[in-house]
Amino acid sequence: MAAHLLLIDDEQPFVETMAKRLGKRGYTVATALSGEDGLKALDADHSVDVVILDVKMPGMDGIETLKRIKAEHPLVEVLMLTGHATVASAIDGMKSGAYDYMMKPCDIDELLAKVGEAYDQKQARETRILEARARHIELRRGD
Repeated sequence: MAAHLLLIDDEQPFVETMAKRLGKRGYTVATALSGEDGLKALDADHSVDVVILDVKMPGMDGIETLKRIKAEHPLVEVLMLTGHATVASAIDGMKSGAYDYMMKPCDIDELLAKVGEAYDQKQARETRILEARARHIELRRGD
C-alpha cells in the first residue's frame, strides 16, 4: 500500500505539478498552500503518513508548521523541502523532528525513495506501539 501524502507549499504551480506526478505513481496526495491549511488538513484527515513541507512560506513558515505537526500528530513523518536551504534551517528542521531535508528542485525518484523510507519508519513505530499495547493487555489479564 502506498503512503498517503500531504504536500504543503505556497507555490501553487509546484503543488499542482508535484501532486499530479505523485498521483500518477499511485500515491494519494492531499495539498495545502500554507502551514495553517496544512494543519487543518491533518486534523481533518488522519490517514496522512508523510508530509512534504516547504520551509519558506509566508505566515507560518515550515519550521513552525513542522513543530506543530510533531506536537499534534507525532507519528506523521515530515520531509522538509526548500529552494533556500541553509545549514541552520536544516539543523532546525532535523532538531524539530523532520525525517529528512531535501533541496528544490529535487529528483522525483530521490523524493520517492525518501517518502518510502519515511513511510516505513512510520509503519515500524505504529507496529511497536500496537505490540506494546498488546503486551500491556496480556500483563493486565495475566496471560
